[in-house]
Amino acid sequence: MGDHQSDFRNLPYGAQAADDTNEPDARAARRDRAVRAAVAQGVVGPDEPIAGLLDVTGIRASAAALHAAFDAVTAPGTPVLHAFAVKATPLVPVLRLLAEAGLGAEVASPGELALATAAGIPPERIVLDSPAKTPAEIREALRLGVALNADNPQELERLDAILDGATPSSPVGVRVNPQVGGGSIGALSTATPTSKFGVALRDPGARDWVLNAYAARPWLTRLHAHSGSQGMPLELLAEGLGVLHGLAEEINEAAGRKQIDTLDIGGGLPVNFQSDADDPSHAAYAALLRKTVPGLFDGRYGLVTEFGRSVLAKHGTVLARVEYTKSAGARPIAVTHAGVQVATRTVYNPESWPLRIAAYDAEGRPRTGDTVVQDVAGPACFAGDLLATGQHMPRLHPGDWAAALDTGAYYFAHHYAYNSLPRPAVHGWVETPAGPGGEDAEAAVRFATVRPAQTVAEIVAEGGAAHLDSLTTLGGATGPA
Repeated sequence: MGDHQSDFRNLPYGAQAADDTNEPDARAARRDRAVRAAVAQGVVGPDEPIAGLLDVTGIRASAAALHAAFDAVTAPGTPVLHAFAVKATPLVPVLRLLAEAGLGAEVASPGELALATAAGIPPERIVLDSPAKTPAEIREALRLGVALNADNPQELERLDAILDGATPSSPVGVRVNPQVGGGSIGALSTATPTSKFGVALRDPGARDWVLNAYAARPWLTRLHAHSGSQGMPLELLAEGLGVLHGLAEEINEAAGRKQIDTLDIGGGLPVNFQSDADDPSHAAYAALLRKTVPGLFDGRYGLVTEFGRSVLAKHGTVLARVEYTKSAGARPIAVTHAGVQVATRTVYNPESWPLRIAAYDAEGRPRTGDTVVQDVAGPACFAGDLLATGQHMPRLHPGDWAAALDTGAYYFAHHYAYNSLPRPAVHGWVETPAGPGGEDAEAAVRFATVRPAQTVAEIVAEGGAAHLDSLTTLGGATGPA
């Protein structure tokens, strides 16, 4: 395997023009060239049968499009922080790349805060939103100057005790649940009547509690809501933010001043997993919000967003070698090295998280030939470990490559160590200007390591090898009495 250890964030911009970088056809063609290059350069192969690939050019273009979408609808001079949801892709080089593209970070644990800090994101561009903050986590956020949103009345009381009458140096707000309803994926619906997040505004007495909490604490200057995620209709997201804006207006009117100066409107823009199109786009969502909740954008409130999946999903590919092919019940099955360990949600809930699989031959070229209905299976030892079931695609052969598309968000985050399968390597890539259409296009793709593959030795260490005899010597017992 070649040397792919160069600095991820210093990969060049590549040859695509800025106005067509993220057009579906351009993105797909760029991906095809990257897969061919990954095989040709040994980024993947028989001894490296799975890897994640991140399109650096596409990521940069996505960040630029997010900025442009909100710049187009906000009053000039409005402070807007796009805080990337670290849980979507918790990889330090990715966070560093996004930081250099002008994004901050939304974190929900000490680990995510440490990742954002390691990426060089300054505290004033970080927002802490965990629903289960410990006293130590709150103190650390206040010490650093990281913004935080209190999730519930008990947490606000905890903040009072920690502050002991002092005014926090961090911006502090309260998260509310507008209870506007859920989407098609119940587990990701955060604005249902019984969601675990935030203060449930329609519960008896809850709205009055929020008003009183702000009246008693002049240092509460933010208000936060995250109305949903994948599977949520945009109109329902907008309805939730309308509730947020109305509450902010009510709080400020009661205070007789601009107490709340910033609204955190969360993220949750759904992603289209059926094609390469960005549908809906950040621009379409921002335009809808501008139409339905114009007060968000008139310059009276600073804004924080927390997009994750919609920024990164389209720019990631999981590339897995086909080890064997077989047939069962007349259904062709391709057994690959990508399954539940990287696509946990897809394997356990395929109806909500279907993936498109692209077929490539052993040299990384798009596979041609008869289209058949086949399953694409993973390596784990249970029958349901399937990336795709009954997918129409060219028949795969041993040594071919199956590419799970739209996997730049969450698929590199949720490693599931079933069968002690290792975490795969992740590589970023760009094309140099000589690449597209040229005879040596694959040689013009440059790769850099984002995360090395987990080794077997690391798996053994993680499994407690350093404590080999801890149980056999416990209490001095050496065997049955």
